[in-house]
Amino acid sequence: MSPLARLALLALAALGSQQIAALAAEPLEPDQAFQVGAIATAPDRVEVIFTVQPDYYLYRHRMKFAVAEGQTAAIGNPDLPKGDIKEDKYFGKQEVYHHDVVARLPVSRSSLEPFTLSIDVSWQGCWEGGLCYVPTTKTFQVEMPRATSVSALPLDGAAPGAAASGPSDDTPYVSKQDLLANLIRDGNIFLMAGAFFLAGLALAFTPCVLPMVPIVAGIIAGEGAKVTRTRAFSLSLAYVLGMAATYTAAGVAFAAAGQQAQTLFQQPWIIILFATLFVAMSLSMFGFYTVQMPAFIQSRIAAMSNQQKAGSYVGVVVMGALSALIVTTCVGPALVAALSVIGQSGQMARGGFALFSMAIGMGMPLLVVGASAGQLLPRAGAWMDTVKQAFGALMLAVAVWMLSRILPERVTYLLWILPLVALAIIFSRAAVRATGARILVRGLGALAAIYAIFIVIGAFKGATNPLRPLQAAEAHEQLPFERIKSLEELNAKVAAASAAGKSVMLDFYADWCVSCKEMEEYTFPQPSVRQALADTIWLQADVTANDATDQVLLKHFGIFGPPTIAFYGPDGTERRNFRVVGFMKAEEFAPLAARATTR
Repeated sequence: MSPLARLALLALAALGSQQIAALAAEPLEPDQAFQVGAIATAPDRVEVIFTVQPDYYLYRHRMKFAVAEGQTAAIGNPDLPKGDIKEDKYFGKQEVYHHDVVARLPVSRSSLEPFTLSIDVSWQGCWEGGLCYVPTTKTFQVEMPRATSVSALPLDGAAPGAAASGPSDDTPYVSKQDLLANLIRDGNIFLMAGAFFLAGLALAFTPCVLPMVPIVAGIIAGEGAKVTRTRAFSLSLAYVLGMAATYTAAGVAFAAAGQQAQTLFQQPWIIILFATLFVAMSLSMFGFYTVQMPAFIQSRIAAMSNQQKAGSYVGVVVMGALSALIVTTCVGPALVAALSVIGQSGQMARGGFALFSMAIGMGMPLLVVGASAGQLLPRAGAWMDTVKQAFGALMLAVAVWMLSRILPERVTYLLWILPLVALAIIFSRAAVRATGARILVRGLGALAAIYAIFIVIGAFKGATNPLRPLQAAEAHEQLPFERIKSLEELNAKVAAASAAGKSVMLDFYADWCVSCKEMEEYTFPQPSVRQALADTIWLQADVTANDATDQVLLKHFGIFGPPTIAFYGPDGTERRNFRVVGFMKAEEFAPLAARATTR
């Protein structure tokens, strides 16, 4: 071997295999240039290690971390060291890593037991020789050790241990649905039942559940002269138990199957069918006819009127079951917590018990109506017919409320005239002997007639809200939402916002969602909310149709339907623990939104 060749071999040996690769004409394979691994370093901490070969570098802003779909844990923002500033000929000035780097991820867990955490890790890097690799995403299975306590994420938008700006900085934020989900999984069963009972009781006074009150009151009024406190309470109890049993069974079944029961029962033909049912019940209570329902329901509409007999409890239970599926359609934190635990962990017994407790809480005001009806309603006389007919008008209002989910606003606005005119006629013809009672009833009839006139006047002014009949719809302030339809559109919008240094709010909306419209009416327009989201892109996913594209989007987020609001930080990462489910007042929503969108 010549001296020159021997010197060349010695030089190459000194450089080592990595330097040889760097000097080679061809770049390394991506998996050789960047070697990535993940390991749990604590019950609430995961480290992702990037090994970077010489003459290669990684982009800091291209490092993304997300919990894989179907997990029962969440991760916070990564703690990453500062990189080098590089004038990249491809992307301009960038922060990059020329050396090995470790990303430390805080983990929020709801169970003390060991489990496997699936994390999707994304990165992109380049070779100094003039090549940039395509972005890469891999899923890593990390074995999380047993914990001594359930952990929440540290302040989102800040590195672990660092201070964050915004309201309520000194305590980590955990959403209501996550707190309740933890209670179902690991909490005392009696404490869990009490918490969900109270959650249901609070839900009972929302527009989702209030329409059931005239249904129950109409059932009791249908007893006519036979009504007693015992009879009224037993009918109410049958209704509530039918509602609770169906609510529980449907919730468990749909959560276990990974489907959205809420959207299933918002199909137009189903809404029209049951709106027609309530119209038929209303006309029956007006005394136009007595009609039997189809045999498969095994009850008669007359069971809701003055034809009820001792054997009609089956019909009342059926009405409770239908109400559970059709009337109580709003998603709230308690419902999401129970359904997520059932769907993800398979704890059907505890999740089902939580749902049943919540349903009983929703039914408590209905039981109060039943318990007091024997004293509040007269036992005999022509006045009882007036009461029954008045509840018929309220059932007509329930039908209009249901149709408002699928009909144009202007049409449903005008339909509200029907129950108002019915009430005006009923009270104007009421046979009342006592002077004071007669003045009261005639006054109520006059108010209903005046309100109907206001609705007519408002229709000419362009009004669409029956609660504000003289306010034109054009007077409402436009919200700065951009509509997105698919997961691809969402990812593109989030990426564009992140590149511009902006955060993102994503609102899941549907035309039939009552709480969605409450958020648009009472929360989003408030100045405090506008200010909190001044540097945020407002996105809205309309899932009214519940088509295949909508279902892909809902499944990606693992949510059960609207209203659900997700926030992304300026880094393009969702702040999972800040999700909002259900209606939230502006004074509570504004500080939460400010904190969720902070860097």
